[in-house]
Amino acid sequence: MAKKYVSSSPYVYSTNPNFDGFEDRPGSGEATLPAAQMIKIKLETKHRAGKAVTIIQNFSGNLEQIESLGKQLKSYCGTGGSVKDGEIIVQGDNREKILQWFLKNGYLKAVKI
Repeated sequence: MAKKYVSSSPYVYSTNPNFDGFEDRPGSGEATLPAAQMIKIKLETKHRAGKAVTIIQNFSGNLEQIESLGKQLKSYCGTGGSVKDGEIIVQGDNREKILQWFLKNGYLKAVKI
């Protein structure tokens, strides 16, 4: 069976010679210093069959950095999760653990909602 080519770009073709479609993509920017980031940690149960998940928002960095941070947080909490649309999703109510991890690692503006 042949492998399918999967592109991360939503664009197929452009006639504009100056086109760069990756500028406005979420999570494509450079990571700022940890102390300067305003990270939000919230609990969500809607549309998840009543199960709680902890969502980390507003992390500025590229996709590789967000995935790396997600992996570290999931390992620290001992749970599963994923990274979708620039948000880190960790299974269960782990707001306190994640907040302590951020404070320990120099993210001074992490806020639990």
